[in-house]
Amino acid sequence: MQASVETPVGWLTLTEEDGAITAVRWRQGAGAASTPILRQAVAELEAYFAGDLTVFTVPLAPSGSTFQRAVCDAISAIPYGYTRTYGEIAADLGQSAQSVGQACGGNQIPILIPCHRVMGAKGLTGFSGGGGVETKVALLRHEGAASLLI
Repeated sequence: MQASVETPVGWLTLTEEDGAITAVRWRQGAGAASTPILRQAVAELEAYFAGDLTVFTVPLAPSGSTFQRAVCDAISAIPYGYTRTYGEIAADLGQSAQSVGQACGGNQIPILIPCHRVMGAKGLTGFSGGGGVETKVALLRHEGAASLLI
């Protein structure tokens, strides 16, 4: 099942499988939310962009290897308005920063799993979501983390 929602960073299409969100893509195309999980995800995204929500609670089911899911868990633990580096996450997981970067880039549920909060050792890095690094900057500004970009 899918649903699309318009946000300040563009149209997002959410995918639900087996009672959890499995993907967020930058595109319009699905209709209105037709399941309780999709309705919750849309409502939480709307509240996030309205400045009324800082922690997502909708069930998520990231795909990938055990390591990929561990990186998603580490990313999800970064609080609203804060950032961590690939190296910091790598040290926590006993892996290389490059492997964390690759796993972060493979995140299928951006925003809900906030990979925009992960930075390089020397500051801002790329973003695989729609609009690229400009979208990452917009999300960090929205969260009040923009001072980290200067």
